[in-house]
Amino acid sequence: MFKATLKGLLAHKLRLSLTALAIVLGVGFIAGTYVLTDTINKTFDELFADTTQGIDVFVRSETAFESQGGSGTGDRAAMPEALLDTVREVDGVESAEGSVGGYAQLIDKDGEAISPMGPPTLGFGSAEDSVNEDSAAALRAGRAPSAPDEVMIDAATAEGYDFSIGDSIDVLFEGPTRTFTLVGIVGFGEADNLAGATLAIFELETAQGLFGKEDTLDSIEVVAAGGVSARELRNEIAAELPEGIEAQTGATISDEQSDSLQEALGFFNTALLVFGFISLFVGAFIIFNTFSIVVAQRTREFGLLRAMGATERQILISVLVESIIVGFVASLVGLVAGFGIAAGLQAMLQAFGLDLPSTGLVFEPRTAIIGMTVGIVVTLVSAIGPARRASRISPMAALRDASPQQTGFSRRRLIVGAAITLIGAGVLSVGLFGDFDNAISYVGFGAAVIFFGVAALSPLFAGPLARAIGAPMQATLKVPGKLARQNSGRNPKRTASTAAALMIGLALVSMVSIFAASIKESSNAILDESLKADFILSTQSTSGMGGLSPEVAALAAEQDAIGSVAALRFGEFRIDGGSRFLAATDPDSIAEVASLGEIEGDLANLSDGVFLSSEVAASENLTVGDEFAMEFPQEGVVDLEVSGIFETTDVVGSDFLVSLDTYEEQYTTNLDSVVFMSAAPGASLGDARRAVDAIAADFPNAAVENQAEFKATQAGLVDQLLGLITALLALALIIALLGITNTLALSVFERTREIGLLRAVGMSRRQARSMIRWESVIIAVIGAVLGLVVGGFFGWALVTALADDGISEFVLPGGQLTSYVIAAALAGIIAAIPPARRAARLNVLTAIGTE
Repeated sequence: MFKATLKGLLAHKLRLSLTALAIVLGVGFIAGTYVLTDTINKTFDELFADTTQGIDVFVRSETAFESQGGSGTGDRAAMPEALLDTVREVDGVESAEGSVGGYAQLIDKDGEAISPMGPPTLGFGSAEDSVNEDSAAALRAGRAPSAPDEVMIDAATAEGYDFSIGDSIDVLFEGPTRTFTLVGIVGFGEADNLAGATLAIFELETAQGLFGKEDTLDSIEVVAAGGVSARELRNEIAAELPEGIEAQTGATISDEQSDSLQEALGFFNTALLVFGFISLFVGAFIIFNTFSIVVAQRTREFGLLRAMGATERQILISVLVESIIVGFVASLVGLVAGFGIAAGLQAMLQAFGLDLPSTGLVFEPRTAIIGMTVGIVVTLVSAIGPARRASRISPMAALRDASPQQTGFSRRRLIVGAAITLIGAGVLSVGLFGDFDNAISYVGFGAAVIFFGVAALSPLFAGPLARAIGAPMQATLKVPGKLARQNSGRNPKRTASTAAALMIGLALVSMVSIFAASIKESSNAILDESLKADFILSTQSTSGMGGLSPEVAALAAEQDAIGSVAALRFGEFRIDGGSRFLAATDPDSIAEVASLGEIEGDLANLSDGVFLSSEVAASENLTVGDEFAMEFPQEGVVDLEVSGIFETTDVVGSDFLVSLDTYEEQYTTNLDSVVFMSAAPGASLGDARRAVDAIAADFPNAAVENQAEFKATQAGLVDQLLGLITALLALALIIALLGITNTLALSVFERTREIGLLRAVGMSRRQARSMIRWESVIIAVIGAVLGLVVGGFFGWALVTALADDGISEFVLPGGQLTSYVIAAALAGIIAAIPPARRAARLNVLTAIGTE
């Protein structure tokens, strides 16, 4: 029986090839994700090891917690510079040098701020003799800075922006821009920069002045004397340190940096895996459909095997073994394809500014195990239904000329499909509207169940939709249109199963489109209602790091044409161990540029307290005058008085509002994220705009926008995210189109005699191609229509669930959704090219003689 299975598989290898391709692409994406993230992890493990190489012990301030990347806030307080002498006097210390760090953004030769997409813009100061060819920041060219007007930068920035030794380069700080002479270029091992960040290194005393850290240090790097281990030296140094200062080995610091990066990349890895599994989920429908068609076409073959003595169990196992072999081979090819996909993703990251050393792609055993397991299991599970039908074929089927196929829609299928859909909708609702930590799991599972339910019900709609969509084709194309309409509607199960794969992809795309349109409309409504400022000045950086110098707001407040000015800063803190973000602003002017809704309390009392949103105040059962415990990175838990309660968080973007003074007490980096400005009474908007533009001209990272421009920018950010998600879903859509191609190819094979007879009675090759082509269009449009309906429901549910979070407007982007249907029809035409060509080229006499 096993030999018969292998012969059957080889005989139908072409029919199963496109099925295998669906698995190849899905497994390839999953494998590529693991290969990429493992490569990144290994690369940065080595990079961070290089940055701490030769340093045995680090001395630094303690912190209550490490803040999440992107907050732009300092985690640790600076240490007294006098502590350096204390460390140097510890037995076993060979040498010790101090360093400081801060915000420093490089300006290119055209006067534009260099803003990497993701990584930060860093500045450091260290002793001149601490930078050389063998140091962590290895000297590539030139020398270390030794004067107040000298700087070193990373090799990636130097090469990318055409900087050479001796050039002048402007650098932006929390204060004004300053000009330096480039005297050195550094790298980190094989990497040209530090995880994509731009880097400016100054002489230590200069950096202390630039970063506002006079007579202080951020860290002390210690080298142990011969014969002294890093652990022993750490213990010796720790015994001499005052409270609030800690010593850690270089290996510990390297591990911390690596773990922090892996945690930050965790979401990226998970997101890519989700899209990979979506692709496999779509592929499962294609596998099911292909095996269903092949089993139906092999009815006489299985009947003959039964007549020769094969049992139902042997037939079942035979088909399942075929699926396992297909899954195994496809998964194996998918693992190989994963290298190419990983390389493509790596190139994409480098295009976004994340420079990775060429250390080679990393392939862990876990990647092979997961890739092979997922590919085989998905193929096997998808083939169980067709295998069971094959096992039930009677020996008498061997005597029949054709295999009877059930094309109707049973009451049992209706009940089961409706029940599955309702269960999925219930689980989805629990995830969207319930209060659970793992709500996203409920949403994902519920959506998957709904897809199964709608797929089970879709044959009920496939026939009517095929007739409706095909009616114009029949009217305009005559015979080819009529046959395309009839062929797509005569087997609703097959049509629906094929369309289901495309339905899933377009449902997700349309859901995201609806959600994006709703976000943009809701954002505009919020800004119209809550934003009073005439101008918004924000940073051009796309990294989420850095910000605007506080001098921007200070200069704006001095202008006669500018009235109210309020800056916003954001910082991370914790409540009961959970991370939250606060906003800091000027209490004297924030209410003049942004609506806070109904306020209980007086903003004038914000100076040393905290304002809470009404939602947080209610959930924490707090009123004005109560104490509220907030845990900050530097000081730990601090009790602040609830100075007031406000209603609207739309503009300030946080449920927690503190003063700029409180912010500066808790964070070392003091950069504004955005500055709101209004024209002074009696001043024209034109005069105010010119005053704002004049200020921004001295700060290259600043962008000035009026309300309309600000709305357009926010909409553009949403569109960028939509484009990224759509691009990642493209693989699932490609697999769905391959499913249409596969189904039509199998259908052409199955209808060889029928097509031959049509050709014999006068159908031309062109008409044969047209028939198959428009049949493909009907199937694709059915998938698109079902996808838009399901996606519309998902979009509505998502917007409704987030109504309390500011997504108040539900918008159906009609033009965009219509374009998806048109694109699906065009894609259907493309998918039909191979099977249509084969149908047109069939030899008439050979086709008529086919059994």
